[in-house]
Amino acid sequence: MNRELIAAIDLGSNSFRLQIGRIVNDQIYPLDGIKEAVRLAAGLSPDRMLDAASQFRGLGALRCFNERIRDYPVDAVRAVATNTLRVAKNAPHFLVQAEAALGFPIEVIAGREEARLIYVGVAHTLPNPHKQQLVVDIGGGSTEFVIGKSFKPIALESLYMGCVSYSLRYFPEGRIDKRGMRDAEMAAQKEIQTIAHAYREVGWEEAVGSSGSAKALVDVLELNGLSDGGITRSGLEKLRALMLKAGHMDNLNLDGMRPDRIPVFTGGVAIMWAVFQELGLERMTFSEGALRLGVLYDLLGRYHHHDLRDATVSAFVERYGVDHVHARQVADTARAFLLQLDPSAAEAENMDRRFLEWSAMLHEVGVSVAHSSYHKHSAYILGNADMPGFSRMDQGRLARMVLAHRGKLSRVGGLDPESQEWRLILCLRLSAVVHRARDARGIPPLRLKREGRGHVVVADGEWLRNLPLTAAALDEEERHWQAIGLPMKVRVERAAHRPASL
Repeated sequence: MNRELIAAIDLGSNSFRLQIGRIVNDQIYPLDGIKEAVRLAAGLSPDRMLDAASQFRGLGALRCFNERIRDYPVDAVRAVATNTLRVAKNAPHFLVQAEAALGFPIEVIAGREEARLIYVGVAHTLPNPHKQQLVVDIGGGSTEFVIGKSFKPIALESLYMGCVSYSLRYFPEGRIDKRGMRDAEMAAQKEIQTIAHAYREVGWEEAVGSSGSAKALVDVLELNGLSDGGITRSGLEKLRALMLKAGHMDNLNLDGMRPDRIPVFTGGVAIMWAVFQELGLERMTFSEGALRLGVLYDLLGRYHHHDLRDATVSAFVERYGVDHVHARQVADTARAFLLQLDPSAAEAENMDRRFLEWSAMLHEVGVSVAHSSYHKHSAYILGNADMPGFSRMDQGRLARMVLAHRGKLSRVGGLDPESQEWRLILCLRLSAVVHRARDARGIPPLRLKREGRGHVVVADGEWLRNLPLTAAALDEEERHWQAIGLPMKVRVERAAHRPASL
């Protein structure tokens, strides 16, 4: 029986959460959890800058998490950040400090990727996941909507509205009045209108709420006799009337109202009412599954070598009509070059090798747009498309490598000269050069090695004489690398030196 511990960290807009799970026979059993109400979104200024106080709270929470998981292996931990760190202009600065405090890398995930992970978490807690479910997750800065069935999402959307931002904007200092309630609900309804028709067309058998706002509503409605179970339209109507009568959150004495939810409760109620109105709901059940559980199950897949990112890459190759044979050959040769520089990259979970292979398989997706400057189109697609399993930083890395695989290296000149990514770019560029003829000639007799600040390509003289276009392209490569101060030299030898088989 396999028993392993894995951990997920959710850097949400309202709370930071750590969830530890135990793997038993490919199932995850929640073992321990820590929640810190950091209210990150409350520290976001109108010009989208995180203030010092919210950063301080966030870093403090992450240091606490570090104490609990500092001895875990890196591949057993996944930390994801959501809406506030998607939109904050100074998020990169904060993330450097956050990763140091946590002791593990942090991924900023796109809205639809957040929705997918939420659905994965919810689906693993549903009594009948084979029903078609509508899942709504009201977070601190965004609300995710998913329709899914049998553990597979069918529709995914993330809207820019959350309980923290709405509470601050429409219910300042806890005040509750008809105008604020109406404005909040109308604003949320306008957002939901953009997806309502498409979602109704897909349809669902059951509506499910997840995460803090839904949990708070279920507790308050049930414990105060406002609902006979779950979240209901009639229960929300009664709750809204009580809130307006109270006039302020301080005057709202309801059983089940946790202190940490009071500052963000009003925004959550307004958004949930808008969801019921626009999607025509009468009842919604609650699921304990949420983003962090979805992250754990996604991590379990990677832990057991069923990485969703591999499936996404295969789907993109198919969708964009990539020449699979050519892409595979470029990937194989690029990998061979990397292994000459770093034999340890042969390890199954080496991420440099995996990103190199993914970028090689996808470097021509932009040909589907136009052959001219296709590498720029490829980079745009990879940087902006929805790519399940990839974080925004993952996509940025793929886009950067693909953009740099041909032409001027100055396009990625902002990359740190000491970054290991340069050697991946070199391997990809060299592979693209030697396979430009698309003639399935196999891995070439070239040796790549590090020398000083740069690299040397050792080529078999006879092989190179028979390929004058390749020789000219390698000469041009020398000039490109020299221009950015990271020299690459081609050295010709008489005897052929073939790389060891891989």
